[in-house]
Amino acid sequence: MNLTYVLKKVISLMFTLLLTAFLVFLAFSVIPGDPVTTMLGTQATPEKVAALREELGLDRPFLIRFVSWMGSFLDGTFGNSYSYHVTVRSMLAGKLPITLTMTCMAFVLILLIAIPLGIFLARNSGSIPDRIMTVVNQTIMAFPPFFSGILLTLFFGLILHLFKPGGYVSYTTSVPRFLGYLILPAVAIALPKAAMATNYLKASVLKEMKKDYVRTAYSRGNTTKGVLYGHVLKNAIIPVITFLGMAFTDMIAGSIIIEQVFSIPGIGRLLISSIANRDYPVVEAIVVLLAFLVILTNFGVDLIYRLVDPRIRSAMEE
Repeated sequence: MNLTYVLKKVISLMFTLLLTAFLVFLAFSVIPGDPVTTMLGTQATPEKVAALREELGLDRPFLIRFVSWMGSFLDGTFGNSYSYHVTVRSMLAGKLPITLTMTCMAFVLILLIAIPLGIFLARNSGSIPDRIMTVVNQTIMAFPPFFSGILLTLFFGLILHLFKPGGYVSYTTSVPRFLGYLILPAVAIALPKAAMATNYLKASVLKEMKKDYVRTAYSRGNTTKGVLYGHVLKNAIIPVITFLGMAFTDMIAGSIIIEQVFSIPGIGRLLISSIANRDYPVVEAIVVLLAFLVILTNFGVDLIYRLVDPRIRSAMEE
């Protein structure tokens, strides 16, 4: 691995994150609505509004507030909540692991479903199973995750009684029960992405199978299985890696809605309540953290590209 390339990517990541943080802070500084009047409610007299704005530091110039806010990120507190008067870090500490665990479970499900199924359908293109799965995939992709979540809750919870809707168990109480409760939400998130990834991989494998190097591999006595796993799959997986990277970041954001369907106390519920209360430090911290995960995922995809395909590695170093 070229350390110079990695260093350049890290520096680029840091500048991108800094620009994102600035735009987020700017957006919440100019949108209509004053968190001070929301906090004071009917007691929002001009004197109390001025006093609270001074206490929260909202009377200071924009750049000074931005630098102070960035300082709170560097010291790990992420600022203080307007509503709860505690550090944002303490509020996120118990929420972020829940959302990330659910997202990672969904991502693993996508890999377990899409890769073997995509290869199977490519090897049996045009067969009855392929035609059936094409219809199934199209149907699954037509359903948004929250609707799939409702159907899963109805079927497994209310009909089969294998799942207790709203019976969330914290990971601090029981890790196995916590993971068990997150299975259905993870399935709801993963299903449409798994269907898309299956189609991507199938189409990519079929495209690669038509290229000259495949015919050359066959002429050297390789079996179909040997050509597929030894030559084709390495090239066919590259566009799928791009999709999986985008899918992972999309699932983090999409999990916010799924958390409401399954009554999961992750960052989704915290984000929605913070928006309603105009608790901007919490909202800003969540948005920046989500942006950081997106940027970090793209960075990881770039590194995986370099490991999978030497041609990409050479192009990136030029």
